[in-house]
Amino acid sequence: MRLRLPAPLLPALVLWALQAGCCTVPEGYQDQSSQSRPVDRPTNVVLFLVDDLGWQDTSLPLHTSRTEFNRRYRTPNVERLAREGVTFTNAYAAAPVCTPTRTSIMTGQDPARTHITYWTLHQDQDTSKKRADLAAPAWRMNGLNQEDETLAGLLQASGYRTIHAGKAHFGAHSTTGADPSNLGFDVNIAGHASGGPASYYGRHNFSVAGRKGNPGEKPTVWDVPGLEQYHGQEIYLTEALTAEVLPQLRAAHADGQPFFLNFCPYAVHAPLMANERLLAGYPDLEGPEAAYATMVESYDRALGAILKELDSLGIADQTLVIFSSDNGGLSAHARGGQAHVHNAPLRSGKGSAYEGGVRVPTVIRWPGVARAGVRDDTPVISQDFFPTVLAAASPEVTRAVDGRDLTELLAGTAPLAPRTLGWNQPHQWGAKGPGIEPFTAIRSGDWKLIYFHPGRRFELYDLTQDLGEMTDQAQTQPGRVVLMADRMQEWIDLTGAQLSIDTATGHEILSPADVARGKH
Repeated sequence: MRLRLPAPLLPALVLWALQAGCCTVPEGYQDQSSQSRPVDRPTNVVLFLVDDLGWQDTSLPLHTSRTEFNRRYRTPNVERLAREGVTFTNAYAAAPVCTPTRTSIMTGQDPARTHITYWTLHQDQDTSKKRADLAAPAWRMNGLNQEDETLAGLLQASGYRTIHAGKAHFGAHSTTGADPSNLGFDVNIAGHASGGPASYYGRHNFSVAGRKGNPGEKPTVWDVPGLEQYHGQEIYLTEALTAEVLPQLRAAHADGQPFFLNFCPYAVHAPLMANERLLAGYPDLEGPEAAYATMVESYDRALGAILKELDSLGIADQTLVIFSSDNGGLSAHARGGQAHVHNAPLRSGKGSAYEGGVRVPTVIRWPGVARAGVRDDTPVISQDFFPTVLAAASPEVTRAVDGRDLTELLAGTAPLAPRTLGWNQPHQWGAKGPGIEPFTAIRSGDWKLIYFHPGRRFELYDLTQDLGEMTDQAQTQPGRVVLMADRMQEWIDLTGAQLSIDTATGHEILSPADVARGKH
């Protein structure tokens, strides 16, 4: 699918009503442009992207039954969204860490294609943890920049008021991508280049100095910008972001302008700091887990406030709402108790090749299009949001789009054609744990193959029978490994995925197809 930017639209002729027949398709991509689409499209979009939210970090069950974690958390507004839309039980983030997923949503492309395969911070700085045996390839360590075509930019040029609130983490400090305003957003509320907040407390001025009780200290890159009006106040960061966003929605509506809200609470990213007003509701939890539960409830309250505002303005039926996460839940550290179990029954968590690192909650409400109260087990992924929201294009944009338009799937009028989903992280994340090492992985049907770059080894799992990835079948099914390795190689070739560099030779490690056939 190739995209072209349409001319500015009249308010009634919203982006989703554009004719799809103008699109052409690069080799290797499925053309969905000729499929029929419902004509009643919402004029507004809310993308609610929680940070580090694991598959189990809602009260909405995504497994076969309600789990201990589902019972622990309170997210009635996520449950409401599920009653009114489609819940995806096999939804994935584009990466097991944040920046690659966030930029994939903005571009519609796999991180493997953009080469933004890890989290960014400072200009020209490789944030990968050093290893003796492997090095990261020449990845795009500065992230997005103002030259990139983004979802926000396309909507902005089409007459939308584009609003970003909360964590951005699209590009490194001292680059144009650090400021969402350079990436197509008319309004930027507290978004910058860092991936986590210094503090969640207004009384700390959302800063490291305030958190340490040393107001004279110099500002740091972790200090949350642009919320000075809340400094010194007893207010939680998620609440401050919500208070700033609601007037923006009212203003856009009053001006008769469709809006795109990219609401990205820094929660539930570390540091784990309790919303103290909610702690009394979790008497059976202690320490980090009690704090985490209040952070979960806080993001849900923010979601509820936005949904209530849409209702009050009378535009809920004209608004597409997407709820998701940028990677799996944190479990390697900080949470307290036993590590690597906080996404159970999924294995491991953030940073990992296993399902706990990449499988995330996702619910989409689209009145008049998406079915209500439906659970769908089709595998979907973050970059699908781009064509689903945009759904139209132009020859001036010549890059490929990896995501799929989910419109017919949401409506129940057509399934998605089978495809291979892939993940590529040729980097060592900072924590230790199961699956936390440089890797490439694919899911094809019910099967998942992981190519761990250290040792050039494979692991093979049947996710239908083994959701927890406890029974590696690579040794017992060598033929399937070869088949899956070939599919992985096709995905690598299609996207241009970069593998790790062998420090002994200075060259890229062997391809999965070669390793599967016994080459050394």
